[in-house]
Amino acid sequence: MILSLLTEVATASSIKEIILVQEEKRRFKRIGLHTPIRFQIRGEAVCEHGITENISEGGLAFSALQFIPASTPLMLEVNVLEKVLRPIARVSWCQPMAHSDRQRLGVEFVEFDSADRSFLSEYINLRVQDTI
Repeated sequence: MILSLLTEVATASSIKEIILVQEEKRRFKRIGLHTPIRFQIRGEAVCEHGITENISEGGLAFSALQFIPASTPLMLEVNVLEKVLRPIARVSWCQPMAHSDRQRLGVEFVEFDSADRSFLSEYINLRVQDTI
């Protein structure tokens, strides 16, 4: 019984450590943000729409109707409060969403106006502080 309990505690402790290590892998704080996003594949004329899921100083995740291969450059327009941010991003991953015709994409910002990046950083820090 005691051995079983110690095993459970050790396992729970190990899981907690694994979770902490996984959380620390991200370079930037990430917050949930559900807002419309416009995006355009660089070099193409058509603008598409999606919905953001989360955002950080380094990138964001959003859902859209079309599959977009990894490494595809995108021009983005995303509203944060009353400000429209227009970073250039690169698709890191694209996965079909379960039970949906939509895709879930993760993108990394590769070009970002420094004033807009500072604005986003301050916004994220405020939101993180509100949750503490």
